[in-house]
Amino acid sequence: MTADPAPDLHAAAARAARFHDLHRPGAPLLMPNPWDPGSARVLASLGFAALATTSSGFAASLGRMDGNVTLDEALAHAAVIAAATAVPVSADFENAFADEPAAVAENIGRAARTGLAGVSIEDFTGRAGDPIYDTGLAAERVAAAVQAAHAGPVRLVLTARAENYLHGRPDLADTIARLQAYQDAGADVLYAPGLTQAGDIRAVVAALDRPVNVLALPGCPPVAQLAELGVARVSVGGAFAWAAVDALAAAGRELLESGTYGYSARSAAGRQAGGAAFE
Repeated sequence: MTADPAPDLHAAAARAARFHDLHRPGAPLLMPNPWDPGSARVLASLGFAALATTSSGFAASLGRMDGNVTLDEALAHAAVIAAATAVPVSADFENAFADEPAAVAENIGRAARTGLAGVSIEDFTGRAGDPIYDTGLAAERVAAAVQAAHAGPVRLVLTARAENYLHGRPDLADTIARLQAYQDAGADVLYAPGLTQAGDIRAVVAALDRPVNVLALPGCPPVAQLAELGVARVSVGGAFAWAAVDALAAAGRELLESGTYGYSARSAAGRQAGGAAFE
């Protein structure tokens, strides 16, 4: 069995530069999150200019919940998604699978050799009792990630994430202070997933001078309003993957419980979309 070919780093560098230029405050880049090569190709075929992996969606494709993927699995997955289409791909790289800055830099360096255009690092520790890194250590981790992301032949777009709102710490002032520290550490894009109120999003955008990503969640302003707020990028996280899981479960329940085939209409539409994407 032959090994997978190494990514073309010259092409990857061009995609990374294009990805950087797609971030325009007030004209948000819509960046959905595929979970496998097929979903990546479908989304690219619809006209999305960039894609991002989803840690929860990828874990679900393996029959696991979020946070249960290894570093090597995440790197291999990033390479597969980056190679699936011609559009730039950014990786949801969780906490870079390390606590200490030196290990963060090493792992981000490995990600930079997969063909990605960007990568994110979050300040969630993965530990339920102590979920968020101290701000000082978190900023050191971002600085190490930035150095590694910008050092090689592919200048990855480094997104730094403040995870307070996803882990029971809805503290806007602390979230802004963290994002400012990550900005000072050199991050290219800043992201506080979990913010849904227009006033909070406006405050974050106003406090920073880098592009801001917003996670599309229930209750979040629509894209047109996010544009008015100065947002530069909108992603969906694992939402599309879980919507696909729901469609699968609904089709299964119908067959099992009713013995009917109402899912066939959506199946035909899906086959058509896949056919257009996979040719």
